[in-house]
Amino acid sequence: MSKNSRVPNDSFTTMTELVLPNDTNTLNNLMGGRLLHLMDIAAAISAQKHSGRIVVTASVDNVSFQEPIALGDVLTLQARVTRAFTSSMEVYIEVTAENIPAGIRKATNKAFYTFVAVDQMGKPINVPELIPQTQEEQELFAGALRRRQLRLILAKRMKPEDATELKSLFFS
Repeated sequence: MSKNSRVPNDSFTTMTELVLPNDTNTLNNLMGGRLLHLMDIAAAISAQKHSGRIVVTASVDNVSFQEPIALGDVLTLQARVTRAFTSSMEVYIEVTAENIPAGIRKATNKAFYTFVAVDQMGKPINVPELIPQTQEEQELFAGALRRRQLRLILAKRMKPEDATELKSLFFS
């Protein structure tokens, strides 16, 4: 493996937080904006570990709030880079909430974040290649190109007819 490539485990980040009263709404559940903030931090750390650079958030894909997260729950956020492009990286993040006294742990959120590595002047800079090792890493890696093309189309930065990976899903 060269200096310009890394395996996904190099970027794996786990972050743990306790849901406190200041983080909750009037129903004593974690506010969505606070969760997005925590997810952004964990994902950014993962992207920085992979790239060794300052990173900025470029996009967040489809965060759905599957389960409420209660006051007193312990959150575990796990993030890892799934694919690196020229200067951008896709990061997959999973969130679980645990009520320790009750012994209940539940998956609450999943999302893909995109980060761009930048130099000290804020200009995009190249990042190391990512080399997937496990079957799951290979599946996330393969899907990352399709998700990237969809993001670019929705942002009007790519024409749908140029999205060859997306077209391959529908036309053989």
